[in-house]
Amino acid sequence: MPGKRVRFDSETWGALDLLARDRMSTFQELADEAFRDLLKKYGRPTDLKTALRESVRAAGGAAASKKPPKRS
Repeated sequence: MPGKRVRFDSETWGALDLLARDRMSTFQELADEAFRDLLKKYGRPTDLKTALRESVRAAGGAAASKKPPKRS
């Protein structure tokens, strides 16, 4: 899994560290939860299976709208 560095001011880091300890979790678990929530907020898929499902759904909707109209 690729890693990235982020910087926090000391007050923010202290608050995050305390939250992680209170929840008996790691900083990584807090970060995973926060980024999943952010992606959900903007309607972005969080895993490949969901992305593929949404892609098929979008393609199906586009294909349905491109059908020629029925003649009467």
